[in-house]
Amino acid sequence: MAIPDKSSIVIFGASGDLTYRKLIPALYHLYENGQLPESFAILGVSRTEYSDESYREKLRKSLTEMEQTKPDVLERFMSHLHYQAINTSDTDDYQKLAVRLAELKDKYGFVHNNHLFYLATPPSLYSVIPASLGAHGLNSEEDGWKRLIVEKPFGYDLQSARELDIKIHQHFQEHQIYRIDHYLGKETVQNLLVFRFSNTMFEPLWNRNYIQYVEITGAEFLGVEERGGYYDGSGAVRDMFQNHLLQVLALVAIESPPRINADAIRDEVVKVMRSLKPLDENDLKNNLVLGQYTESDVRGDFLPSYRDENGVADDSRTETFIGLKAFINNSRWNGVPFYVRTGKRLPTRVTEVVIHFNPTPHPVFGQDAPANKLVIRIQPDEGIQMSFGLKQPGAGFHSKEVKMNFHYKNLQEAQMLTAYERLLLDALKGDATLFARSDAVEACWEYVQPILDYKNDPQALFGYACGTWGPKEAHDLLAADGRQWRFPCKNLTDTDYCEL
Repeated sequence: MAIPDKSSIVIFGASGDLTYRKLIPALYHLYENGQLPESFAILGVSRTEYSDESYREKLRKSLTEMEQTKPDVLERFMSHLHYQAINTSDTDDYQKLAVRLAELKDKYGFVHNNHLFYLATPPSLYSVIPASLGAHGLNSEEDGWKRLIVEKPFGYDLQSARELDIKIHQHFQEHQIYRIDHYLGKETVQNLLVFRFSNTMFEPLWNRNYIQYVEITGAEFLGVEERGGYYDGSGAVRDMFQNHLLQVLALVAIESPPRINADAIRDEVVKVMRSLKPLDENDLKNNLVLGQYTESDVRGDFLPSYRDENGVADDSRTETFIGLKAFINNSRWNGVPFYVRTGKRLPTRVTEVVIHFNPTPHPVFGQDAPANKLVIRIQPDEGIQMSFGLKQPGAGFHSKEVKMNFHYKNLQEAQMLTAYERLLLDALKGDATLFARSDAVEACWEYVQPILDYKNDPQALFGYACGTWGPKEAHDLLAADGRQWRFPCKNLTDTDYCEL
């Protein structure tokens, strides 16, 4: 595996939770596995006052508590960590950052000023930081590459997303901007491409002639925890559907790219986004279900309603569940419904794609013969399950559904990077394949904006008890077509129906 160029990794929001829980552990494991260059610097930036040593001590403590570390490797890694306190809202204060980066260049002997800027900050700073970097020439690529990683959300709605895009592009070009969606860093999401396009037994069947419908589920057992204040201004549509699940849908549905590189793959993703059938008034009323969880006793524990969570308004109408029947207007998928759902306080944590193939056109062995389906499990118990019919032992020709399973954990010889490890490594190498492009982000918001507008309708929200699979109306969405959701368990090989 190629090693990235020597560079400085600058983390804005260096004293925040994302940095402690995800970014520093990911960088440590990349270092431990020899996937970072010998010469590199990590510079934490935030308002909080730390010295290099006090910041290292804080991170040393969190790493040893949360991760399996090797003492000698950890100490070598810590020597690459530095800290600079600045007022990130004050453009003039960025002069301190420019001076510090120049010092680190001399310290580590960098030939080029290669800088990766990671915005692990509140979205309110997404336009401020690029402008301030630009004011001090820290966006210029005359002396080395400059890359900017932006965490979601990429805007709050279509208008704000467009405005943010314009502001960032005033200082950074598109090839410098890496919009990170950690879902795309998961091995099983990336495997959707390899699974489809490297197997002739599946790709010829991957269309409306053989597939009856597709399910995409992103379920969480947890509620909003301590994020009630943030989540109440976001909701399931913005938090999960607009980014994570639409990206998964696109990878399920895309055409084969002419080559495997960032532009080719992202071109095909945009085509899918733009082919999504726009949601009209009929779709919003009949093909969309928004829900909010209510209190319930689950496994002996009392779980409060969403409105009783800390930071949530007593009369909140924020959705914690969305179910949608979507269509793609192109020749491959015309008429094939994609049922997409995500929600909090569902029976288990699971993300998966289910491909339901058409029933046999001549059911010679009976009308009840099981239809084939393919389950692609993204998390947890990552793997693939294929269901098909075989003869039941005994007299007659009665078919029975059987399953074949593959689990990623069985690939013991393979080293699986976590999502943040993979995405950070790709950004350092300049590979934007798994990062959202500007036109794809805008296409997602264009599709979602009618849902955001419809949320204000007083009849648009339904309740569902904690520990269930969402509102009754979400079940009716499929029942109206003579179908039902798959209710998955935590383990891929367990029964198809996991209900409390």
